[in-house]
Amino acid sequence: MKNPFSPLNLLGRFTVGRFFIFRKELLLLWRGFRHPATPLALKFAMLLVPLYLISPIDIIPDVLPFLGIVDDFVIVPLLVSWIVGMLPLEVRGEKVRAQAPTRQGDTQTIDGKARRL
Repeated sequence: MKNPFSPLNLLGRFTVGRFFIFRKELLLLWRGFRHPATPLALKFAMLLVPLYLISPIDIIPDVLPFLGIVDDFVIVPLLVSWIVGMLPLEVRGEKVRAQAPTRQGDTQTIDGKARRL
């Protein structure tokens, strides 16, 4: 029986889960690139991520056997997550809570306790 708390098992679950998150973030980037509300600076940053992958200039060169490739596997998902976090809420599909304008001097409050039948 495998130990569910072994480091390799936890690492495997983390990498599989992170892969699915990365896949959703890539779809959000594609939708954000085509959306007119996305700022041009973010669209430019979206173009720089694949350019970083194919460019010969890396933080750790790809000539090093293991570290050069691991560098790409770490930096690219971090960049994608950062860009997705910078996207406007309407592009990401998240709902924005509307707030009613408040009047100054309004002292009446409504009790917030309610039941749904």
